[in-house]
Amino acid sequence: MTTAVTDKPFTLAGRTYQSRLLVGTGKYKDLDETRDAIEASGAEIVTVAVRRTNIGQNPGEPNLLEVISPDRYTILPNTAGCYTAEEAVRTCRLARELLDGHKLVKLEVLADQKTLFPNVIETLKAAEVLVKEGFDVMVYTSDDPIIARQLADIGCIAVMPLAGLIGTGLGICNPYNLRIILEEAKVPVLVDAGVGTASDATIAMELGCEAVLMNSAIAHAQHPVLMAQAMKYAIEAGRLAYLAGRMPKKLYASASSPLEGLIR
Repeated sequence: MTTAVTDKPFTLAGRTYQSRLLVGTGKYKDLDETRDAIEASGAEIVTVAVRRTNIGQNPGEPNLLEVISPDRYTILPNTAGCYTAEEAVRTCRLARELLDGHKLVKLEVLADQKTLFPNVIETLKAAEVLVKEGFDVMVYTSDDPIIARQLADIGCIAVMPLAGLIGTGLGICNPYNLRIILEEAKVPVLVDAGVGTASDATIAMELGCEAVLMNSAIAHAQHPVLMAQAMKYAIEAGRLAYLAGRMPKKLYASASSPLEGLIR
């Protein structure tokens, strides 16, 4: 099939990826289900909560990297569970040590346990330190266009505004703020958090996001492996629809066929 529209590659830290779906590794019933769901998703970037998952810091315990091999996937260590800039920076340094100098990290600094909303003040502080230390920082943030702009100006390689609160599955709660962030974006914009089902992922891509990161939507589905596959196709469909350009919305109907030359 040929098309007049050529998509630009999805690139992070100088590396190009075919899949625009990033997935997490938490909340599955066991490591086998984790492996099978991630394989079904087609994702190439897999995020790992360093403070909650063993990637080598606990010798003798099951190691996630035994089923999610760094030879096959780009491992994206994240700072889930951190509530201060200091905690987040320390976690990223630990990840770099455990992963042999790995520089790509996902920064998230949370405000409280009830909402898991980002603490943007602490996030900005941590981002400044990590960028100065040579990390490639992808950053979870609010859907505030000003904060997103500041994080990009600091040097973060991607901004990741929430679509809804982490783990809620509420979908895209404020598409208008996301549109503003996308219009001003100097770096890739990825939706992070809030996706609940395939249509949510498609909407995010139709808005023009470079990619979507999710965990709960797959892991908490009744059939996680099947949902992972659905998300793979949802991301692809949403990107194609974005490139195609949707028809304009109109208040009144218009016939699909011409009115002239009707048989009387």
